[in-house]
Amino acid sequence: MRLRSVPLGIVVTLSLLVVVIALMATVRSFAAPSAIPAWLQAHVGDSDGQISQVVLERARALYLKKVAQGAVRNPCYFAMDATRPGDLGNGVLGRRYYIACEASQSFRAIASGHGAGKNLKGTVDFSNGRRCSKNFGNAMDSELTAGGVYMTRESKTSFKGFYRTGAKQDAAFLRTFIQFDGEGEAANARQRVIGGHAAQVLRAMCMRKSPNSSYADHDGLVPFGKLVDYAGGRSNGCTSWSPTDAQQIIAMVKDNPTTLYIYPESRDIAAVAQAAKGHSPSGEAPYWNASCLKEIGAPKFWPRKTLEPMIAQYRKDHPAPPAQPLPMCKEP
Repeated sequence: MRLRSVPLGIVVTLSLLVVVIALMATVRSFAAPSAIPAWLQAHVGDSDGQISQVVLERARALYLKKVAQGAVRNPCYFAMDATRPGDLGNGVLGRRYYIACEASQSFRAIASGHGAGKNLKGTVDFSNGRRCSKNFGNAMDSELTAGGVYMTRESKTSFKGFYRTGAKQDAAFLRTFIQFDGEGEAANARQRVIGGHAAQVLRAMCMRKSPNSSYADHDGLVPFGKLVDYAGGRSNGCTSWSPTDAQQIIAMVKDNPTTLYIYPESRDIAAVAQAAKGHSPSGEAPYWNASCLKEIGAPKFWPRKTLEPMIAQYRKDHPAPPAQPLPMCKEP
């Protein structure tokens, strides 16, 4: 049998084609559910404390991508499913924020708040209830959750004031905030001051004389308030956790950034809204938590180009009163 020579250019082309096919197969294998380790797949489901398949697949794909790019060395990554209920009733919080550490085969599901939104009375209502989130968006000052791709960045600890811990015993409230950087529709996360922190705040603020305190202002005054834990409530668009969980997460990402994927994105919201009207192009209803979908009817995404002008006009029509100094505390 005679062997015919093959031109070098064809050989090179065929070799490149083989490499491309191999790379495409690798990418598909990472995206496929079978690529998820068995121990992690055991946590997949739609019950409280479990992670839904699409949320895990996207969160894991994002993490693997950033690791491959050299942007992440952290052994753990985060995900959040904002379609799930935040409050299950009777003081029980829904666990919808996930911490996956594949190297140690560790998986945790914890509680997290969702964006409260706002009701601009007489103009537009894009507020959310305590249990389920109906409205999502990326507009400035909207206090809405925006799904998509995030990276944890620097952390900053701020003094908020003092609060009473016991009989005539006070403590300084220091809260750490982890800044998020987003991509795509979440690209303005830094401008919106979107990040993660403990679900705690000081209420009923007043000023108290404490000239020897390192936190005192030029008049020798320090802010004082009542410490409120709102882990079961809503946030201003940030991701908020219980103080104990926040302490752990902050330690995990200090000087060691990782990825956070928040579901749903606007495309998911649009698909669910269409399915609710009986129009599902794929023939299958896209994922949404069943109990919350029944409660909200259909979700809505508010793009910034639509909502920001409405918020700006409302502020123009309803100017905020001048800021007033905090009153002096009434001594107990």
